[in-house]
Amino acid sequence: MEKKKLPFKHKLPDYAQSLAIMLMLGGLVSREGFNITGLTNIFVGIIEISAVLILLTAKVCKWSVTHRHNFHWKKPIFDVFLLTSLITVLIKQAFIPHSYFNFWKIMHVYMAIQAIIHIARFSLSAAAATAPTHILLGSFAGIIILGAFMLMLPRASTAGQQLSFTDAMFTATSATCVTGLVVVDTGSDFTTMGQSVILILIQIGGLGIMIFGAMFSLLLGSRLTLRESIAVSDIINEQSPGRIGRIAVFIFLSTLIFEAIGAFSLFGMWDSNQTFKSIFHSISAFCNAGFALQADSLIQYRSAWQVFSIICPLIIIGGLGFPVLYNFWQIIAQKFNKLKNPDKYYSKIRLSLHSKIVIITTIVLLMVGWIFMFTLEIIRPDGDGNENKSVATIALDSLFNSITARTAGFNTVDIEQLSPPAKLTLIFLMSIGGSPSSTAGGLKTVTLAVMVLAVYATMRHRSEVHAFKRAIPNTVVLRTATLILLYAMILFMAILALLITEHNHCHDLLDLMFEAASALGTVGLSTGITSSLSIAGKWIIIITMFVGRLGPLSLLAALTFNVDPPTYQYPREPLVVG
Repeated sequence: MEKKKLPFKHKLPDYAQSLAIMLMLGGLVSREGFNITGLTNIFVGIIEISAVLILLTAKVCKWSVTHRHNFHWKKPIFDVFLLTSLITVLIKQAFIPHSYFNFWKIMHVYMAIQAIIHIARFSLSAAAATAPTHILLGSFAGIIILGAFMLMLPRASTAGQQLSFTDAMFTATSATCVTGLVVVDTGSDFTTMGQSVILILIQIGGLGIMIFGAMFSLLLGSRLTLRESIAVSDIINEQSPGRIGRIAVFIFLSTLIFEAIGAFSLFGMWDSNQTFKSIFHSISAFCNAGFALQADSLIQYRSAWQVFSIICPLIIIGGLGFPVLYNFWQIIAQKFNKLKNPDKYYSKIRLSLHSKIVIITTIVLLMVGWIFMFTLEIIRPDGDGNENKSVATIALDSLFNSITARTAGFNTVDIEQLSPPAKLTLIFLMSIGGSPSSTAGGLKTVTLAVMVLAVYATMRHRSEVHAFKRAIPNTVVLRTATLILLYAMILFMAILALLITEHNHCHDLLDLMFEAASALGTVGLSTGITSSLSIAGKWIIIITMFVGRLGPLSLLAALTFNVDPPTYQYPREPLVVG
């Protein structure tokens, strides 16, 4: 059921909230982005306090108008929680003036949360009113531009390291598209404020702005309309719009749970700044972003047990995709319910065909990649970099390379020192990437599996593609072939463009291929040439990362949205191929 249009007076609180958010963002940018003092500091403080008062008044009016006849305490609970936290810190600040969690810091967090809520809900409403793919492209582009602006602020970079527009756009695109390619060192060239901006971009880019919009709508007591549910289902490839609300809640909560467990487990691994580094690397690993706060990524921590027992599982789980995780949750929840109510009948929930294909393909790719990387490094003729390594060390490094090539982007070895066959193997793994509706990029595991099954069906002279005693629709096979062709064409064009722009920089062809494949697959691994690319080369990588995160099919759908399918058929005629 669609929501009824509200009278103008009922919309006034929304307009007031939007005004307050704009004022709050202005204060946030001024205070956190610049070094303000004196009268300017007082003026900004007045603006921020006014914005908070306007926001509080607007929210109270909205609650009283919207829920006058049907009020329930759960509807505004998210706002109540945020406001209570703000007031609590304000009272605490009065008694403990020098507390780290002072009023302004918490209010800035509150401002950022409110801004994200409004942007996410606006994107969701716009997607419901128009084409979801258009809004997806526009929202990603808008977030990247906003993130680049924030990274260009003086206080975002360390002294003497203020970013150029190109480098800011590169970093913001890499973070939002959860890639991990960098032109400046994240740990040394950015302040905590700049690193926090990058972290927020990673989280938004990993989950997607539509999921945030759906989640915040539910938290704020609003039910999703049918159009909004359909818009979100189109973005995350869900076949049942009726359960989008539950899936959005699951995606949001499961992400927080996995990232919280990862951050807690990583605590104690780092040399300094334990809390922030643990949170940063946990989010970066689960979102398959590959951003690290060390110039050498994880090379100096390659012997730490958390690298393989925490970061690797986070990468794999994030790359499996939320449909698979939700399928697992359904099975576990059903078993738990049966234990609670053994006499009640439950229709059995099994692993879906999608989950089976994803799990098997993921395991096969990880094992094959591990074996190939290990073998190629053992038999390499030059032996560079392996003289002082034991077989066990090479095996562990090869395993990590196989896992991180699933679009994670961390590295425990210098990629530049790998042999050319090993680099080519990584290019293949990076191009495949993770699974559909996950935080990973690439062609996706299901795409590879469907094409392998299609080849097998052709060899067996079958008219349909089968898997686990299920027939895969021909439309899926056609989409798979289209995706592979588009992906190969975009990768080829990116490599060709880099060869043209970087001809004066003496970069090796294999390194340029590696860079383009890493950008299109949103991986983040590099042979070390990213920062030395020309301005034109950086923009080629920026566009490639953007296309890789959105996906060639989403881009094609956005370009051909108004094209209606034909209502007629032509006569068939056989064609010789091969």
